[in-house]
Amino acid sequence: MALSKVSEARELSDEQLSEQITAVKKQLFQLRLQKATRQLEKPHQFRHARHRLSQLLTVENERKREAAKQS
Repeated sequence: MALSKVSEARELSDEQLSEQITAVKKQLFQLRLQKATRQLEKPHQFRHARHRLSQLLTVENERKREAAKQS
């Protein structure tokens, strides 16, 4: 599975963006839980999830800064 592109995150609406952030945070929690119980089969999923979360948070912060600049 290839890493996602930031352009995909920029196409999301604000609501979709916040939903995606919540979903990825839950996914990271589940992965940590699986790792702690030694049930994790695909450790590369950590990297993908952290990468996606950083992209989503970056887009969210860009939008917040742009909104603050506009007002």
